[in-house]
Amino acid sequence: MSGQSKSAVAGALFFLLYAKTASAHIIGARLGDFYAGAVHPLTDLKDVILWFALGILAGSLGASNARSVLLLFPFGLLAGLTTGMTMNATSEGALVAAGALVLLGLLLALELRIHGGLLCAIALGLAAARGAANAGAVGPETNRLLFAAGLAVAGYVIIALVMASTLAFRGAGTATQTWRRVAIRVLGSWIAALGLMMGGLTLAS
Repeated sequence: MSGQSKSAVAGALFFLLYAKTASAHIIGARLGDFYAGAVHPLTDLKDVILWFALGILAGSLGASNARSVLLLFPFGLLAGLTTGMTMNATSEGALVAAGALVLLGLLLALELRIHGGLLCAIALGLAAARGAANAGAVGPETNRLLFAAGLAVAGYVIIALVMASTLAFRGAGTATQTWRRVAIRVLGSWIAALGLMMGGLTLAS
């Protein structure tokens, strides 16, 4: 081993021996409790995929059905977060999230035109479940009001952007509408497959 390699190995051992616990959690970074609430869902794959899947489903059903989701989704997040903090129910809800992914993916893949009331019920239930799951990130030192505001704002913004993007992508009345509908259905099948894999991994562990 050359002298340069020995120095590199010694340096690596030094850092390993004296390394302290690293925290990648956004709250630990102390960006502020509002930003912690807004960014925390984006660090969990379950939230990211579920929020996007719900936004795509709502957007694919048209603007008239999607508008009510804009208000119900952040409200459901707040209700779930409040319930989770009050009852100390901080479960990640991995199986529920996997089941929701399968449901949303199948609805997209089969292109089912569900009623607007059913879409609202799905959005509210899903938001409440994920809001409760995010309650696990609220510590004793966290400003709960700021965290809740950040979570609700993030939910509103993301759902609005995904729904608007889906509506624009579908391009109702254009000559390319057919293949765009097929693309959304294919995306739905991938989302359902992700839900199945997530559920299988959860049960296996």
